[in-house]
Amino acid sequence: MVGIITYGVYIPKYRIKVEEIARVWGANAADIAGGLGVYSKSVPDLDEDTATIAVEAARHALKRREINPADIGAVYVGSESHPYAVKPTACTVGEAIGATPYMTAADYEFACKAGTAAIQTCMGLVKSQMITYGVAIGSDVAQGAPSDALEYTAAAGGAAFVIGRDDPVARINHTCSFTTDTPDFWRREGQDYPRHGGRFTGDPGYFKHIQGSVRLIFEQTGKNPKDYDYAVFHQPNAKFPQRVAKILGFTAEQIKPGLVVPRLGNTYSGSSMIGLAATLDIAKAGDRIFVASFGSGAGSDAFDIEVTDAIESGAFRRDAAPSVEKLLASPKWVDYATYARHKGKIVMQK
Repeated sequence: MVGIITYGVYIPKYRIKVEEIARVWGANAADIAGGLGVYSKSVPDLDEDTATIAVEAARHALKRREINPADIGAVYVGSESHPYAVKPTACTVGEAIGATPYMTAADYEFACKAGTAAIQTCMGLVKSQMITYGVAIGSDVAQGAPSDALEYTAAAGGAAFVIGRDDPVARINHTCSFTTDTPDFWRREGQDYPRHGGRFTGDPGYFKHIQGSVRLIFEQTGKNPKDYDYAVFHQPNAKFPQRVAKILGFTAEQIKPGLVVPRLGNTYSGSSMIGLAATLDIAKAGDRIFVASFGSGAGSDAFDIEVTDAIESGAFRRDAAPSVEKLLASPKWVDYATYARHKGKIVMQK
């Protein structure tokens, strides 16, 4: 029984409204917000990056359940905004949570699905009994060039999932992936901001790959949308996950708990994982959760997850760490100048 032993999320407290970004660039805020279904996004503090977000998310996970850090045999951090081109974020996280030195660690990159790929890797290591626990993290301080469409949604945040065999709060019954070489979004070495292939980001990018992984897992498991209480899809905006859910036969009620992008923005590698965490925050024993991530380039990972009795046991303390809703509440609003400074888009000359 391989599954999620515990989980944690971290979201910076700073936020900027889409209308403030639109004001600076002379755009129509209502059209942009309505078109994307996103009204605000998270902004990192001056001293926050992918590594600090990943560390906080992992610490929150370990607050919910007592786990000996020495039993953590792997730490994998998925991101497209690692602070170093050569120097693993995963080692920093492992050191911060006390898992070093007897562990394997690596940084993953696959656009917005690197975190779910890390979950799959941890599942394999746990199932083969090479390790007792593995920590899979999706964390990003997402980039978007000034005035680019990405700037309205590119946000900051991350989620950490501890994968193991010992009484998981949610069992991962099955997972599969659908991957092709589709260059819908990319960033070359040395470039500050990514570029995107416009309409190709939707199809043949997002919609083709999510539908591919979902239909594959349904074929392999014999399940269908009616077998699940909740569903989470990668959320680069609010329109894409709602549209793909409808295409596949999921209802608005199934995706509502995990659809956090209108207030949070797109946290890239953290996107579908934060959506899953938000769903686990309110889930009960016996609930079935479907998850499909997406990463440009392009691929999708699908998961069949079943919540167990352990989520309501004394060993798992859901309230010991902040819920996604609590992290989204009471934002500290900033203007564009403060946002640009926090994001390094403007720097002080020395």
